[in-house]
Amino acid sequence: MQDTAPSPARQAGADAALPSGTGPGPEGRRAAAGFIRYADALAAGDRDCPLPGGGATGARFDALREVARDDVAVARLVEGHADAVAILAELRGEPVGDGQYWAVWAAEPPGSGLTATRTADGWVLDGVKQYCSGAHTCTHALVTARADDGRRLFAVRTGTGPAGDVRDAVRPGPEGGSGCLPVPGTWPALGMAGSDSPDVRFTRVPAVPVGEVEAYVRRPGFHHGGVGVAACWLGGAEAVAQVLFERAGHRADPFTDAHAGAVDLRLYAARTVLRRAAEEIDADPLDRAGTAALRALRARALVADACAEVLERVGRATGAGPLCRDERHARAAADLTVYVRQHHAERDLAALGERVARGDRKNEAGR
Repeated sequence: MQDTAPSPARQAGADAALPSGTGPGPEGRRAAAGFIRYADALAAGDRDCPLPGGGATGARFDALREVARDDVAVARLVEGHADAVAILAELRGEPVGDGQYWAVWAAEPPGSGLTATRTADGWVLDGVKQYCSGAHTCTHALVTARADDGRRLFAVRTGTGPAGDVRDAVRPGPEGGSGCLPVPGTWPALGMAGSDSPDVRFTRVPAVPVGEVEAYVRRPGFHHGGVGVAACWLGGAEAVAQVLFERAGHRADPFTDAHAGAVDLRLYAARTVLRRAAEEIDADPLDRAGTAALRALRARALVADACAEVLERVGRATGAGPLCRDERHARAAADLTVYVRQHHAERDLAALGERVARGDRKNEAGR
């Protein structure tokens, strides 16, 4: 990945944004610093991550893949910020302001989750949200919550990040987002430790609805964003594979070469799938053909399979040495193992099978 180092002034701002005391551990601080540098570079125009469906979706996927190839945890945070930018553009049209670092907190595992209540002064959120990546760093978040009329997406100010340097995306209020607090001890992860994804407790947090009921999942960009996550997975697989290619390049061994060849095939196939997906998204950004969900399920499953084989073959070819003595490789392997579990294995394959057999496949006729 090319150097994304900011100017000294911007670096000082990034360092100031990092929490102290009860915040994330060293991995979280390291990833947060990388994320802030990249987000600042995007805001300054020094980096580009085009919106999906605008004719440069392939460049968007390449940008996400490149970040993940350098650092998987940083890519998780960058992808969330980039996804928030795309969601706001699609549902509301308001740009992200300078000095804002966004997340999308939309995981809904079993549990009570968040509730949204309409008050005389506007909406407020209460409850606990799980898997909130960048919880100690992101200044703003798009959050799903249950309201009386259904599931909605809301914009909130988290109350973290660089104080006094943020244009509120939500109505200023007496709480100012301070009721949005990470729950200590809820992210003891080793893999993806740097993503800083603890539970976050919301207490009367002011929120602004973004779109109508269920608009977050019904928009075409929901599926386009899912393919963007797969681009990050692929970048992580390329990072893991690097130690195998380096070993094969330094010594001739038929077994190592066989593993390297198999890994190259899987990475090439995954890149080809993402390139084709990007072309299809640009050709039909509003999903008039009704195939966005099918495309996302296919692309994510294919990339997830490639990641699994890369992890397996690299481990078999190189043994325990790189996992025990190469910090960069060990972190990439651990991070990718956790990150790719956003693919829900047989559950997602069942959803794909249902669509192929009884749903979206008919829309592909004549293509």
